[in-house]
Amino acid sequence: MEQFDLGTIIAFAIGAILVENIVLSRLFGCGSFFGLTRKKETAVGMGILLIAIMGLSSLFTYCVYQWVLVPFQLEYLRTMAFMLLIALLVQLAEMVIKKYLPALYHMLGIYLPLMAGNCAVLGVCLSSIERNYNLASSVLYAVFSAVGFLLVAWVFTLVRDRIEENDNIPKSFQGFPITLIAAALLAFGFMGFSGVQI
Repeated sequence: MEQFDLGTIIAFAIGAILVENIVLSRLFGCGSFFGLTRKKETAVGMGILLIAIMGLSSLFTYCVYQWVLVPFQLEYLRTMAFMLLIALLVQLAEMVIKKYLPALYHMLGIYLPLMAGNCAVLGVCLSSIERNYNLASSVLYAVFSAVGFLLVAWVFTLVRDRIEENDNIPKSFQGFPITLIAAALLAFGFMGFSGVQI
Protein backbone atom coordinates (compact mmCIF):
# COMPACT_ATOMS: atom_id res chain seq x y z
CA MET A 1 0.00 0.00 0.00
CA GLU A 2 1.43 3.32 -1.05
CA GLN A 3 1.92 5.83 1.74
CA PHE A 4 0.44 9.27 1.12
CA ASP A 5 2.13 12.20 2.73
CA LEU A 6 1.82 15.85 1.81
CA GLY A 7 4.77 15.64 -0.59
CA THR A 8 3.18 12.79 -2.55
CA ILE A 9 -0.13 14.61 -2.82
CA ILE A 10 1.62 17.81 -3.99
CA ALA A 11 3.58 15.79 -6.57
CA PHE A 12 0.34 14.26 -7.87
CA ALA A 13 -1.24 17.72 -8.01
CA ILE A 14 1.65 19.33 -9.90
CA GLY A 15 1.91 16.38 -12.26
CA ALA A 16 -1.77 16.16 -13.14
CA ILE A 17 -2.64 19.87 -13.13
CA LEU A 18 0.43 21.44 -14.73
CA VAL A 19 2.90 18.93 -16.21
CA GLU A 20 0.47 16.45 -17.79
CA ASN A 21 -2.57 18.66 -18.19
CA ILE A 22 -5.25 16.55 -19.88
CA VAL A 23 -6.31 19.28 -22.30
CA LEU A 24 -3.03 20.95 -23.20
CA SER A 25 -0.54 18.08 -23.16
CA ARG A 26 -2.69 14.98 -23.68
CA LEU A 27 -5.43 16.65 -25.80
CA PHE A 28 -8.25 14.89 -23.94
CA GLY A 29 -11.65 16.60 -23.90
CA CYS A 30 -10.88 19.29 -26.47
CA GLY A 31 -14.45 19.30 -27.83
CA SER A 32 -16.01 20.30 -24.54
CA PHE A 33 -13.03 22.55 -23.79
CA PHE A 34 -13.55 24.69 -26.90
CA GLY A 35 -17.33 24.54 -26.63
CA LEU A 36 -17.63 25.57 -22.99
CA THR A 37 -15.00 28.27 -22.65
CA ARG A 38 -17.15 31.10 -24.02
CA LYS A 39 -18.53 31.97 -20.56
CA LYS A 40 -16.79 31.74 -17.20
CA GLU A 41 -19.85 30.34 -15.42
CA THR A 42 -20.22 27.49 -17.89
CA ALA A 43 -16.52 26.62 -17.84
CA VAL A 44 -16.39 26.61 -14.03
CA GLY A 45 -19.64 24.62 -13.77
CA MET A 46 -18.35 22.01 -16.19
CA GLY A 47 -15.00 21.88 -14.40
CA ILE A 48 -16.59 21.29 -11.01
CA LEU A 49 -18.89 18.64 -12.47
CA LEU A 50 -15.91 17.01 -14.17
CA ILE A 51 -14.07 16.81 -10.83
CA ALA A 52 -16.96 14.83 -9.36
CA ILE A 53 -17.48 12.64 -12.44
CA MET A 54 -13.76 11.87 -12.85
CA GLY A 55 -13.28 11.08 -9.18
CA LEU A 56 -16.27 8.75 -9.05
CA SER A 57 -15.47 7.20 -12.43
CA SER A 58 -11.93 6.46 -11.34
CA LEU A 59 -13.16 4.89 -8.11
CA PHE A 60 -15.73 2.65 -9.80
CA THR A 61 -13.64 1.70 -12.82
CA TYR A 62 -10.72 0.71 -10.59
CA CYS A 63 -12.98 -1.48 -8.47
CA VAL A 64 -14.59 -3.13 -11.49
CA TYR A 65 -11.21 -3.70 -13.11
CA GLN A 66 -9.53 -5.17 -10.02
CA TRP A 67 -12.45 -7.11 -8.59
CA VAL A 68 -14.34 -8.25 -11.69
CA LEU A 69 -12.26 -8.09 -14.86
CA VAL A 70 -8.86 -9.25 -13.51
CA PRO A 71 -10.13 -12.27 -11.51
CA PHE A 72 -12.08 -13.56 -14.53
CA GLN A 73 -9.26 -12.67 -16.98
CA LEU A 74 -11.48 -10.20 -18.84
CA GLU A 75 -9.02 -7.30 -18.90
CA TYR A 76 -9.57 -6.88 -22.65
CA LEU A 77 -13.11 -5.67 -21.89
CA ARG A 78 -11.93 -2.75 -19.77
CA THR A 79 -12.65 -0.01 -22.34
CA MET A 80 -16.22 -1.20 -22.88
CA ALA A 81 -16.82 -1.72 -19.16
CA PHE A 82 -15.37 1.70 -18.32
CA MET A 83 -17.52 3.42 -20.96
CA LEU A 84 -20.66 1.79 -19.56
CA LEU A 85 -19.80 2.85 -16.00
CA ILE A 86 -18.98 6.40 -17.07
CA ALA A 87 -22.21 6.65 -19.08
CA LEU A 88 -24.18 5.47 -16.04
CA LEU A 89 -22.50 8.02 -13.75
CA VAL A 90 -23.06 10.85 -16.23
CA GLN A 91 -26.72 9.90 -16.62
CA LEU A 92 -27.18 9.93 -12.84
CA ALA A 93 -25.38 13.28 -12.61
CA GLU A 94 -27.56 14.69 -15.39
CA MET A 95 -30.75 13.67 -13.55
CA VAL A 96 -29.52 15.21 -10.28
CA ILE A 97 -28.40 18.46 -11.95
CA LYS A 98 -31.63 18.75 -13.93
CA LYS A 99 -33.66 18.45 -10.72
CA TYR A 100 -31.56 20.48 -8.27
CA LEU A 101 -29.51 22.86 -10.46
CA PRO A 102 -31.66 23.69 -13.51
CA ALA A 103 -29.68 26.85 -14.36
CA LEU A 104 -26.43 24.84 -14.64
CA TYR A 105 -28.30 22.16 -16.60
CA HIS A 106 -29.38 24.71 -19.21
CA MET A 107 -25.94 26.38 -19.32
CA LEU A 108 -24.15 23.09 -20.03
CA GLY A 109 -26.71 22.13 -22.67
CA ILE A 110 -25.62 19.34 -25.00
CA TYR A 111 -22.18 19.08 -23.38
CA LEU A 112 -23.58 17.45 -20.24
CA PRO A 113 -24.82 14.23 -21.91
CA LEU A 114 -21.77 14.27 -24.19
CA MET A 115 -19.59 13.93 -21.09
CA ALA A 116 -20.47 10.23 -21.13
CA GLY A 117 -18.28 9.89 -24.21
CA ASN A 118 -15.74 12.49 -23.12
CA CYS A 119 -12.33 11.05 -23.81
CA ALA A 120 -10.91 12.98 -20.84
CA VAL A 121 -12.88 10.86 -18.37
CA LEU A 122 -12.17 7.58 -20.13
CA GLY A 123 -8.53 8.50 -20.81
CA VAL A 124 -7.80 9.27 -17.16
CA CYS A 125 -9.41 6.01 -16.01
CA LEU A 126 -7.44 3.98 -18.55
CA SER A 127 -4.21 5.84 -17.72
CA SER A 128 -4.59 4.98 -14.04
CA ILE A 129 -4.87 1.28 -14.88
CA GLU A 130 -1.93 1.38 -17.31
CA ARG A 131 0.25 3.09 -14.70
CA ASN A 132 -0.68 0.45 -12.08
CA TYR A 133 -1.98 3.04 -9.63
CA ASN A 134 -3.67 1.78 -6.50
CA LEU A 135 -7.20 2.95 -5.65
CA ALA A 136 -6.15 6.09 -3.77
CA SER A 137 -3.63 7.07 -6.45
CA SER A 138 -6.23 6.55 -9.19
CA VAL A 139 -8.75 8.79 -7.50
CA LEU A 140 -6.13 11.45 -6.71
CA TYR A 141 -4.89 11.42 -10.30
CA ALA A 142 -8.45 11.73 -11.65
CA VAL A 143 -9.44 14.55 -9.32
CA PHE A 144 -6.27 16.56 -9.96
CA SER A 145 -6.61 15.98 -13.73
CA ALA A 146 -10.11 17.44 -13.55
CA VAL A 147 -8.79 20.37 -11.51
CA GLY A 148 -6.28 20.90 -14.33
CA PHE A 149 -9.16 20.97 -16.83
CA LEU A 150 -10.98 23.49 -14.65
CA LEU A 151 -7.89 25.70 -14.34
CA VAL A 152 -7.18 25.72 -18.07
CA ALA A 153 -10.85 26.25 -18.97
CA TRP A 154 -11.08 29.23 -16.63
CA VAL A 155 -7.85 30.77 -17.92
CA PHE A 156 -8.97 30.20 -21.50
CA THR A 157 -12.27 32.01 -20.89
CA LEU A 158 -10.21 35.05 -19.88
CA VAL A 159 -8.16 34.72 -23.06
CA ARG A 160 -11.29 34.40 -25.20
CA ASP A 161 -12.77 37.52 -23.56
CA ARG A 162 -9.66 39.47 -24.57
CA ILE A 163 -9.84 38.07 -28.12
CA GLU A 164 -13.48 39.11 -28.50
CA GLU A 165 -12.69 42.64 -27.30
CA ASN A 166 -9.88 43.00 -29.85
CA ASP A 167 -10.87 44.65 -33.15
CA ASN A 168 -7.38 44.34 -34.71
CA ILE A 169 -7.56 40.64 -35.60
CA PRO A 170 -7.27 40.09 -39.37
CA LYS A 171 -10.48 38.85 -40.96
CA SER A 172 -8.98 35.50 -41.97
CA PHE A 173 -8.03 34.78 -38.34
CA GLN A 174 -11.30 35.82 -36.69
CA GLY A 175 -13.40 33.18 -34.96
CA PHE A 176 -12.10 29.66 -34.53
CA PRO A 177 -8.63 30.15 -36.12
CA ILE A 178 -7.57 32.74 -33.53
CA THR A 179 -9.06 30.52 -30.81
CA LEU A 180 -6.83 27.64 -31.91
CA ILE A 181 -3.80 29.91 -32.00
CA ALA A 182 -4.58 31.17 -28.48
CA ALA A 183 -4.97 27.57 -27.24
CA ALA A 184 -1.62 26.65 -28.79
CA LEU A 185 0.07 29.59 -27.07
CA LEU A 186 -1.52 28.59 -23.77
CA ALA A 187 -0.23 25.04 -24.30
CA PHE A 188 3.27 26.44 -24.89
CA GLY A 189 2.98 28.29 -21.59
CA PHE A 190 2.11 25.07 -19.77
CA MET A 191 4.99 23.27 -21.50
CA GLY A 192 7.28 25.29 -19.23
CA PHE A 193 6.21 22.99 -16.40
CA SER A 194 7.34 19.87 -18.27
CA GLY A 195 10.83 20.14 -16.75
CA VAL A 196 9.42 19.93 -13.23
CA GLN A 197 10.52 16.68 -11.58
CA ILE A 198 7.66 14.87 -9.89
